[in-house]
This record gives sequence, structure tokens and C-alpha cells, in this order.
Amino acid sequence: MNRRHFLHTLGASAASAALAPRVVAAPKLNAIQRENQLPGTSDWLLTQIEPASGTTYDEQCARRRAIEAFCSHPTIRAGETLRVFVSTDPVSDFKVDVFRMGYYGGTGGRRVKSLGPRRGSVQPTPNDGTKMVIECQWKESFRLKVPRDWLSGVYLGKLTALASGHQAYFVFIVRDMRRADFLFQCSDFTWQAYNRWPAWRSLYDFKDKKWHTAAPSDDVGFDRPYSIYYNGLPARFNPLTNGSGEFLLWEHPLCFWMEKEGYDVTYISNLDTHNDAKGLRRARGFLSVGHDEYWTQEMYDHVAAARDAGVNLAFLSGNSVSGRVKLKPASGGAPNRIFGRSYEGTGPDPDGFDAERDLMGSTTYGVGAADWTCDLPEHWLFEGTGMKKGDRIPQLVGWEFHGPPLRDDPKLLVLASAKVKAGGREINRSYAATIYPGPKGNFVFNAATCWWSMLLSRPPGAGTRRIPTSAEKICACNG
Repeated sequence: MNRRHFLHTLGASAASAALAPRVVAAPKLNAIQRENQLPGTSDWLLTQIEPASGTTYDEQCARRRAIEAFCSHPTIRAGETLRVFVSTDPVSDFKVDVFRMGYYGGTGGRRVKSLGPRRGSVQPTPNDGTKMVIECQWKESFRLKVPRDWLSGVYLGKLTALASGHQAYFVFIVRDMRRADFLFQCSDFTWQAYNRWPAWRSLYDFKDKKWHTAAPSDDVGFDRPYSIYYNGLPARFNPLTNGSGEFLLWEHPLCFWMEKEGYDVTYISNLDTHNDAKGLRRARGFLSVGHDEYWTQEMYDHVAAARDAGVNLAFLSGNSVSGRVKLKPASGGAPNRIFGRSYEGTGPDPDGFDAERDLMGSTTYGVGAADWTCDLPEHWLFEGTGMKKGDRIPQLVGWEFHGPPLRDDPKLLVLASAKVKAGGREINRSYAATIYPGPKGNFVFNAATCWWSMLLSRPPGAGTRRIPTSAEKICACNG
């Protein structure tokens, strides 16, 4: 597949129409284009959450008890049944509105289901389990059989406590098995790794130690709500993400833009990459998005095998393939509901992937910021941008990055590189955006930054930011 198919898919029917000498037929719409012709709404935005108990950052990011929920599946197929577990404290009836997230004329979502009112109850906060894991043994609040006509995508359930008006989300992914140009992987293992619900119970905590990354550490699980995102990220604090993991921060800007442009895209979770090696090969391109830090060994092996089978890979992400985790069943036996650090590596990072650069092209690092600086303007990636060697896209590299050492491959090219800064000072590290050829005419592109998607769009609720022309042209992948 050539670069235009991968980076700016026009569709075979559109290309044929463009080449026709006399009769120009209207291009056949793909599933995403048809979906985004349906009416959208910005009603998916939360407008009221329970106030924080205090003013410190920890207090601002604490759970909100007024209404919170989790669901039985992080990823589910149309026709299957999702179980949802809701707690309201104080007790309140509640209603539910479910939205598929996309573009929808700039609104960012489409309401696909409304439920309620339903009876709420105060559900118990569990005690710590083995390795401090939190597993909520909550009573089921309602079931949702996913209609067969729901298109693959990320879905947000918006919960509203009727007594107070306070709101929260639950989040799940609907997957399918259709062939598509792009497979958009959501980084839900990383969302869960940073989830501190109910308080300081993330992959970065151990007993009374906060931001603890050495062995031993806590395990984390999916049988609990997502609290408000906490990571000290250099971005505007937004409690209105309550319950949505990290989706609205990292994935939604790219989802919004891709669906605006009409790309043929289907969505999966990290768990699908772990479970379904064959399914990765139904797409022409696999996308790692935003902050894609935590992978299982099976994920690594399956993505590498997809590359070797001819699938293009694009790491539009930073700090990716960094932490190796191992999945475990819940205490009740449900598979793949808990994970913890693996600590099986042989290099300086025992819970990492010593050869992540063999997959991505470069090595993952933590915090660092820089301008994205053109090294190879003659490469096709820069066609039409007008960029020259040394031209920069300001502040595109961050909040975490990829850099040397690089894959040992004479065909690997460095497209952009520069020293990074941390804490406002230049450090002895560089980022490196790279590309290398796969074995079947495919390629692996590494943007080397978490922020890659942020310049492409600003969905409702994300604020405003001017998009530099050259950044838009490169991020839009050189159509």
C-alpha cells in the first residue's frame, strides 16, 4: 500500500471517479462517512460535577461520590450485552445518555441511547485485595444490549444524578471485524494504570508511597470507576473528564479529526490487540495514539507480526511500549480484569521492553519537550508543506517522547530531531521521529510525541489553539 492510501485515504471509488475520462460518479461513502451524516450533539459534555472536597491538586483530582460507574467490558461487539454498575452517594435516581464519539458536524458526539430514570444506591468501597488491587463487588444497575447497527467507536455513557444534577461518565469501545483502512487502538491499559480510584490506588502507588515505580507496586483492575485523570500533566485541569479515563485528553482529538476527514477507521482497545493477532491484519494501518505506555508481551508480538504481514504502523504517540504488564483474572474468575507490572526484562528497565526500538524505530522516554524540527525535507512526508531543513513546528514534542538509540536498520530515516528540555532546561536527550520500511512494501512511522494529535483538532470542551499551517499539513499526512 502506498503512502497516499495509508496517510490520506481517498477510497478506491473516489480514485476511480477522478480518473474517469467522461462520467464522474459520486464516490461511495464508507461507514464512517455515512455515520457522520447523522445528527450530532454536544450534549455529551458534562456540565456539572460534584465539587471537590478541597483546593489542593490531590483533592481536586479525587473521586466524586455523587455518581460514578464502571462497566463489565472495556471492549464489546455489537449484539453483546454490557453490564453497568452505578453508585450514587447520597442515594438518587439517575438517568443515562449514551453517545458515540466522532465528528458529527463539529459537535463531537451522537446520542444513540437514553435510559432512565433508574434507581440508584450507595455501593460499597472495597478493601484492598492482593497487591492492593481494588475490585468493586457492586450490584448490577442495568444492562445494555449493544444494537447490531452501532458502528465501531468509543462510546461514553453520561450519568446524571437526578437529585443533585451531578454527572459522570463510563466509557467502553464497540469493536467489529470489518476490513478498514485504519485500526485505531485506544490506550485503555494506560488509562487504567493511572487511575487512582478510590484514592492512590494506581500502578504508581504502593501502600503509603505515591508515585512509586519500583518493585513492588500495586496491581490495578477494571472493576472500578475511573476517577478524574491525575498525572500532573502540563495541561489545563479539567474535572469535566470525570469517569472517561484518558480518552478525551489523548484519543478524542484524533478521532474527531479522522472522522471529520472521512477516514475509514475502526476502533479497538489494548485488550483486543492482546487477544486477537489475526484481527490486526484486517486493516492497512495500525495506529498507536497519544499516551500508549502499557503493553503486554502478547500485544508486542501481535503488532510485530502484523507489521511483518504487511500492515503499516504509525506511532502517533509518546512514551509508548514502555511498561510491560501481565493480565490476570478477577478474583471471581472473569478473565483479563487485573494487571500488574511484569518485571521480566533483562535490561536497565526490568518491567519494560528492551527491544521496543525494534518495533517503533526509537526508544521510549519520559518527560521532555521540544519543537518538531525538520531534518529531511526531501522526504515525501514533507511534500506540500514548504518546510526546509531546520524549520520547526513549535511545542509539538511533549509531554513524553521517543528518541535514540534507534532501530539497527540502515534503511531507517530520521525525519525530525532535536534536544529536549525538561523543567525548562535542555537535558542530554534528543527526540527522533523516524520511519523505516516493512518487509512487504509497508512502513513504520514514529511521530515521537504524545502531542501529535493535539494540533489537528479542538473538539468541544478542549479549548482553542491555533494550528500552525505546516503542522496541519504534516499531521494531516500529506494528502
